[in-house]
Amino acid sequence: MKTQTGLLIVHTGNGKGKTTAALGLAVRAWGQGLKILILQFIKGGWKYGELKALEKFSPELEIRPMGQGFTQKADNEEKEQHRAAAQATLAEAKTAIQSGEWNMVILDEINYAVKFELIGIDDVLALLDCKPESLHLVLTGRDARQEIMDRADLVTEMKEIKHPYQQGIKAQAGIEF
Repeated sequence: MKTQTGLLIVHTGNGKGKTTAALGLAVRAWGQGLKILILQFIKGGWKYGELKALEKFSPELEIRPMGQGFTQKADNEEKEQHRAAAQATLAEAKTAIQSGEWNMVILDEINYAVKFELIGIDDVLALLDCKPESLHLVLTGRDARQEIMDRADLVTEMKEIKHPYQQGIKAQAGIEF
């Protein structure tokens, strides 16, 4: 039985907590002396709480929001901007994964980027193919494709049971962002 190997971890599902779980994993890894890079495929523009908090862990833990924000209501021109940002994030992910500089790379919301056709599933699978054996790679976002989950060592599905938004409560600082 192997005791030390890089894992492919997927956090998916329609419930809250995918990014939060990945950030918790990053903090745990940092506490063990690992170097962590978090690339955010969708988030960008807003001042998320995790950005300010994780600055304290630098340079061993770095977070880069590279997205253009949520894409659901984007027109064709905006969709192209989202696609370009996701493609740039994918290229950055490949460079980081192959660099040997990081012990863990978290690709936050990469599953959304695939779902919204900002990047292709084949590109993600090719990215998984270049993962060094020692690297921990974490992918988050709803609707993870089966091809990704089949390759993963650990898949966690967050299931929504109840959400404050259903009661008319808007997103709150420190909880959703």
